[in-house]
Amino acid sequence: MTGILFDLDGTLLDTLDDLTDGVNHVLSQFGYPQRSREEVRRFVGNGAAVLMQRAVPQGMDWQKPLESFQSYYRDHCQIKTAPYPGIPEALKELAARYPLAIISNKPDKAVKKLCAQYFPGIFALGESGICPRKPSPDMVRLGMKQIGADRCIYVGDSEVDVLTARNAGVSCLSVLWGFREEAEIRAAGGSRFCANPCELVTDLENMMKEME
Repeated sequence: MTGILFDLDGTLLDTLDDLTDGVNHVLSQFGYPQRSREEVRRFVGNGAAVLMQRAVPQGMDWQKPLESFQSYYRDHCQIKTAPYPGIPEALKELAARYPLAIISNKPDKAVKKLCAQYFPGIFALGESGICPRKPSPDMVRLGMKQIGADRCIYVGDSEVDVLTARNAGVSCLSVLWGFREEAEIRAAGGSRFCANPCELVTDLENMMKEME
């Protein structure tokens, strides 16, 4: 059975404003300079630890800010976050035909909280220590196992997602409304692109036909 696995941030949900607010809340607590929305956009994709390592000034402690960020963001991850227009409708249509899962390098508690609100009923997995984070293939393999898929298409918005799909040996569809530019995704090896959520179902079904 073929399933579809999705990244979360930048693919299904626009989380950038809440992430930026969370980062800057913590930076201000520790007396560090604030980061712009564009800076945070470039910092995300590899998990909360890497996000805070990049956000704090070079050479400064990031572990205590990380703990503060995880606590703050868990309670403030739904203030400005919302699905990209057209995504709920696309997932509803796809879920009627294929098993779906969401896997993310975001902390697992935040992932489950957001997905329970916006995408109820879809298996969701975030970073929790159960398995290595993306671009390791482990999260993809666990997601496939949970939904009973023996092959899948992985949908994401970044170079991390392209590498994850490659490492897992699965097809990848890269979306262009997220946190990375097309050139960055292409540089990582991305070759299949979806320009708009309204084209997502059609693009995925075309890929399904090619896999038959």
